[in-house]
Amino acid sequence: MISLDNLTVSYGGWTLFDRISFLINPKDRIGLVGRNGAGKTTLLRIITGEQQPTSGAVTINGECTIGYLPQQMRVHDTTTLVEETAKAFDEVLRLEAEIDRLTREIAERTDYESPAYEQLLHRLNDAQDHYHILGGETRDADIEKTLLGLGFKREDFGRATSQFSGGWRMRIELAKLLLRRPSIFLLDEPTNHLDIESIQWLEEYLRNYNGAVLLISHDRAFLDNVTNRTVELSLGHITDYKVPYSKYVVLRAERRAQQLAAYENQQRMIEKTEEFIEKFRYKPTKSNQVQSRIKQLERLERLEVEEEDLATLNIKFPPAPRSGKVVAEIDEAGMSFGSKHVFSGANFVIEKGDRIALVGRNGEGKTTLARMLVGQLTPTEGSVRIGANVNIGYYAQNQDDLMDGEFTVYDTLDRVAVGDIRTRLRDILGAFLFRGEDIDKKVKVLSGGERARLAMARMMLEPRNLLVLDEPTNHMDMRSKDILKSAIMKYDGTVVVVSHDREFLDGMVDKVYEFRDGRVHEYLGGIYYFLEKRKLESLHELERRDASTVQSAPAAANTKAKPVETPSSGGGKLSYEQKKEQEKLLRKLRKAVETIEADLADIERQIAAYDAKFAAATDYDEADYKAYNELKTRYDHQMHEWEKASYELEITEG
Repeated sequence: MISLDNLTVSYGGWTLFDRISFLINPKDRIGLVGRNGAGKTTLLRIITGEQQPTSGAVTINGECTIGYLPQQMRVHDTTTLVEETAKAFDEVLRLEAEIDRLTREIAERTDYESPAYEQLLHRLNDAQDHYHILGGETRDADIEKTLLGLGFKREDFGRATSQFSGGWRMRIELAKLLLRRPSIFLLDEPTNHLDIESIQWLEEYLRNYNGAVLLISHDRAFLDNVTNRTVELSLGHITDYKVPYSKYVVLRAERRAQQLAAYENQQRMIEKTEEFIEKFRYKPTKSNQVQSRIKQLERLERLEVEEEDLATLNIKFPPAPRSGKVVAEIDEAGMSFGSKHVFSGANFVIEKGDRIALVGRNGEGKTTLARMLVGQLTPTEGSVRIGANVNIGYYAQNQDDLMDGEFTVYDTLDRVAVGDIRTRLRDILGAFLFRGEDIDKKVKVLSGGERARLAMARMMLEPRNLLVLDEPTNHMDMRSKDILKSAIMKYDGTVVVVSHDREFLDGMVDKVYEFRDGRVHEYLGGIYYFLEKRKLESLHELERRDASTVQSAPAAANTKAKPVETPSSGGGKLSYEQKKEQEKLLRKLRKAVETIEADLADIERQIAAYDAKFAAATDYDEADYKAYNELKTRYDHQMHEWEKASYELEITEG
């Protein structure tokens, strides 16, 4: 479908791509990966024709259409949401006009046997086929389904696009792109402005899409759920792995170990060869051998290994100063901006050491509550009280925009650092991957990911005991996110994080507060526990809604009549679908409980064997006691998992 042949991109004396080639086939699901600056976005721009390579060519099948979503784009502000989204069907509207014109012309003609009449029939048939392929008959329903899936509400459909924030405008462009149904989607960080529910909807859409997908994303879970092929850009070359991202990571580690061994072997060979040349350069009897080795080195293709991956990166937040047990108390808090109500009834306590995620659709109040915690906003209902000795570090969504673009990377930290920490600024910047000449770059030339890392480094200059992080991983690459997650996991203070990145939140948080329909709902568990629970709640909600519809219909017809027990044909079908879904879920939950119980029984047997061994032992074996303690830790963890799984099963069966 699309062929990239020997593409080279050079800037002065620096080569970004060096004769790279690969094919994109129909229905491919490709994740394009590589560190910041490897050229991922440049490659998408070359495929779309927005940028030309230094040499090489991109060949596109004549019938192939491309839908490109860049990281940043300009959105028009002259129409309503539905009118702007309907522009995706410009081709459909053109075909409608052509079909009407051809139909009228055919009706007016009487030369049924002529070649011209036959040609008109063929053109009409082709136009109707194309109209059907583009979804002309169902466009209104498709617009509604797509906008709802991306998080818009029906009451938003008539709103002017100028009233939406930047993130929502990006969703409008994504909706138009999806509705155009191109042969291939080129998506550059499509999840940056989506919430968890919308990301899951987009995953499902792309998985079932009939065309091809080539995407750049730093969301591991999204890549795993959508792609089945991973193309890595590194050192100007590409490596094609026919596996999703998680399997690519394993294969890449194995391949990298082989590369490193080959690189080290080559370096030893070069060193020995150079020693021989230097030692015998001036001995006439060895001149032929010396010349042979010099030519050997000249012909040698030098192996390279990415420098960044050779470094051991290890950052940590400064130790948290002591705070009171209650870090913050949110008491029936709510917020309205004029006539726009955001949420009400937020009622919970944040205690010392808590790890909390704030999730929900965009515009439901996550950032609003974060700003209440740091004192930037005052609730219009209830109160938000901060505890004793609480020192807050705040990372805002637009944190990178708040930095002066004319300052250098080093100056940005130097201007806010005080005391002894100023002597460690280069170490801190190095930990965030700013090395050598990087620290003298101006902020305005940094990429989005680099600015995000710099803002995070600046926040770490002063010890804090409460971190409030609003979408800290937007624009960060995989490695930067891993570094940040590791630092937060080791941090000994309290953390409140707003994020839609499931992989980033997994294992980090132990409470989730969801902002939904103007309220705040508490879930005492990790992010995947919350997602599983929300599926259950949605299922029960559908059942309740279906039941209330069945009961209220007869009552509306006759208030004295008894409710009809037999559901309508539409309701019966929906109830059957729900029952199938619930039975499937029950089987899954029962299997999970049985698996954990079997594992617990096995651990209990191993612990009992160690108990018997220790009772009869005459000397101390450190390895045995270490294994014994690891078993007990694993047992406690599995007991916790068993309690969660049993609870899920109990409420589903109930």
